[in-house]
This record gives sequence, C-alpha cells and structure tokens, in this order.
Amino acid sequence: MESQFQVKVCGLTKLNQIKELIDLKVDFLGFIFYEKSPRYVLNYLSLEQISEINHQAKVGVFVNEDLEKIIEISGQADLNFIQLHGDETEEFISELRQKLNSKIAIIKVIRVGNEIEKDFDYAQTDNYGQTNINYLLFDTDSKAFGGTGKTFDWNILNDIEIPIPYFLSGGISLENVRDLKNINQQPIALDINSKFEIEPGNKDLEKIKEFIKLLKVKSFK
Repeated sequence: MESQFQVKVCGLTKLNQIKELIDLKVDFLGFIFYEKSPRYVLNYLSLEQISEINHQAKVGVFVNEDLEKIIEISGQADLNFIQLHGDETEEFISELRQKLNSKIAIIKVIRVGNEIEKDFDYAQTDNYGQTNINYLLFDTDSKAFGGTGKTFDWNILNDIEIPIPYFLSGGISLENVRDLKNINQQPIALDINSKFEIEPGNKDLEKIKEFIKLLKVKSFK
C-alpha cells in the first residue's frame, strides 16, 4: 500500500543511516550545505561520498549561498534538487536556473510565521510559480533557517493559491500528522528533520519507520 505523501528526510550526516533510509524507500534525502547549521553535511561527509550515494532524489539545502558555489557543489555531489532556504531573490533564482544543470530541480522555501499579514507575502507564491521554480516548500520561519521542530499554523495554506506542487516542513511529527487532513491543497511530500532525531544529524530510524508505516495506513483526506 502506497502512501499519498512522499517523504523527505533532511539533515542527513551518517552513511549507515542513509543506507537504511534508502532501503526504506525514502523518497528524498536532504543534505544541508549551510555552515551555521549543526547538521552541516561537510562536517561529516565529503562531496565525493555524497556523489556516490545511489539515490534519485538527493537534495542540497542552501541558505543565501554564492551562486557559483551552489553550481559547483551540485555538480561535485551529484545532486538532483537544489533547495533555496534563504532570502534568494527572483533575479538570483532566474540566473541560477540559467546556469544550473537543467536536470536539477529547484525548490524554493517560503518561511511562514503565524501572523499571515505580517509574515506571509501572498504575492510570493504567484511570483515563484513561474518557470524557474519546480516546487515550493513551506517551513516555519526562524532565524536559524529551519530545524526548529516548530510548526506553523497549517490553516494559513488554505488562505492562499499555491500554483505548483509543494513540500510541507516544520515540526511534522507522529503526533500532529493527522492534522494534515485540514489542509485543502495537500502537499506532495512531508519534510521531516528534528522531530525524528536523537541529536542533530543523528536520526531516530525506528521513529522514521513508524512514521512511514503510519502514512501508509492513515487516510488524510
């Protein structure tokens, strides 16, 4: 029985855990290339090691990174997706799309607070819904750019038009996953991280197995 949601596990740092996640058929593997993150992957793995991981959806997460560095890392690590988690402008994304390998998809993160007027720009989704972005990802706004384990009010998503498929992130857990049924336009994938860790970068594989099993038996529509 297939789940209606794909699963992305982000903040990976350990090859043995990555192998287990591949065996579990996790859909997306997320690697953080943000030096200030406790899950900064290059503190644990080399670009060559990442390139040798045999998976069709390796996601590199970048925060306000230099454009040429993104292109260089994406090639050396053999990434399939680039996730832009910072304050990247449309102009930046347009130039990246032009210079990046055309086979690599771009995910743009929109960081959401709980006050929609203050923290959410309606126009953002319309602007990013052009040809340069393949997916959106909605995450809880934070100065740390993700990994907080905190959830934003998912009802906010019912008040906007989301023009392209999106990932949902930010504090998704075994306890709140049933609340997904309240979202009108469902995400294509759930992005899990800190709620499924023993410590930053060290995943709780048993909990992830339980999560995947739960998604297969639950109906969220």
